[in-house]
Amino acid sequence: MRKTLFALFLVLTIWNSHAQTIVDRNPKIEKLVAEVSADSLKKYIYDLAAFNSRHTLSVDDKSGMPAAQRYVLDKFNSFATASNGRMTAEIADFVTPADGRRITADAKVANVIATLKGTDPADDRIFIVSGHLDSRNKDVMDAEGGAPGANDDGSGVAAVIELARVMAKMEFSATVLFVAFTGEEQGLKGATYLADKAKTEGWNIAGVLNNDIVGNSNSSETNISDNTKVRIFSETISLSETEQQAGLRRSISADNDSKSRQLARYIKEVGERYVDQMEVKLIYRSDRFLRGGDQTPFLRNGFTAIRMSEMNENFYHQHENVRMENGIQYGDLPEFMDFEYLRKVSAVNLAAAASLANSAGVPEEVKIDVRGLSNKSILLWNAPALGKVKGYYVLMRETSESMWEKKFFTTETTLTLPYSKDNYFFAVQSVSETGEESLAVIPVPLSR
Repeated sequence: MRKTLFALFLVLTIWNSHAQTIVDRNPKIEKLVAEVSADSLKKYIYDLAAFNSRHTLSVDDKSGMPAAQRYVLDKFNSFATASNGRMTAEIADFVTPADGRRITADAKVANVIATLKGTDPADDRIFIVSGHLDSRNKDVMDAEGGAPGANDDGSGVAAVIELARVMAKMEFSATVLFVAFTGEEQGLKGATYLADKAKTEGWNIAGVLNNDIVGNSNSSETNISDNTKVRIFSETISLSETEQQAGLRRSISADNDSKSRQLARYIKEVGERYVDQMEVKLIYRSDRFLRGGDQTPFLRNGFTAIRMSEMNENFYHQHENVRMENGIQYGDLPEFMDFEYLRKVSAVNLAAAASLANSAGVPEEVKIDVRGLSNKSILLWNAPALGKVKGYYVLMRETSESMWEKKFFTTETTLTLPYSKDNYFFAVQSVSETGEESLAVIPVPLSR
């Protein structure tokens, strides 16, 4: 009997040891995450929804888009005082030409941008956290009717405002832009302008976290109520892929390893590390059917970008006029939002953005040795061009798996693993002196 009990105890002990998951949080980032406030987010949402309409073409200076833009600017400027001069804010206006569709005549449009300047002069990376300020009714050309836009996309803008408030107090190596785009509903006008400008001027945009409809946890039709999941949409194959890049992708079967997909995986790992009771779901599409988002112009310009969106959408409260019909309240009103859910989504954004902005650069010239037949894998790389590292993670997953399954730490710039290169996918990421990981880099074959 004693032998049987001991054997059972040993089995349970071994099982528990395999079931354990170590959660290693940076105390500084953990503190920032804890500062994200559902009450603050609720206040921003009610303030934004109180404007009659935030339609892109609204010219009402007291209760339309110009007033809403000033509201966001005032918030950004109030947070800047805690940044010791590192944060500045502006309403960046431009003229979008008539397009014969949703812009009937040349129109003045503007994005509201807060810039939190990085502290390392050698670090030219820019990370963007964004949402779109404009709202709409069922008729996308209705610039005067009431359109509260609480969730679409007041929620994304509220998250951006809250991240600016919390992050302004901390120093980051890279620069972070907090952007409230205008013109999303009229054809991604504000995002297109900024993405094109960044491309023309050679900005080093290392990642875009676009938030669009992230504040509701209850679905229409299916009546699912769940505030523990958020979706990340990421492109499969880069919109800017060249023929040479396509050939390389096909040769290593990297269809599921675009840079944007690496960003999505990063957000999932880091977001779930810091935010309790939240699962980040990877959706292998650039966006939803019949819809688009402000990440797209950045993807077209070759930048790494993803879209975050709530898991369970309620279409009674999207693109609908405010009205009561057949006992159903339609319209994008604040009372249908879940502010605790929005807090968690905002916290996922913050954890990822803060980790990325304090990471070192990505490893360079990452290669996998394919010069011979073997049942091992040899990876080699060069140190990143910027930042100080304490080591590297070599990531590994089976070819049928979505997320990286194992992480091997090394202080060298090469690692040999007893796993066949034919059976696994690999990547390498740098680890900064303070423990923040960079984005993962897929190796290219070393064949000579």
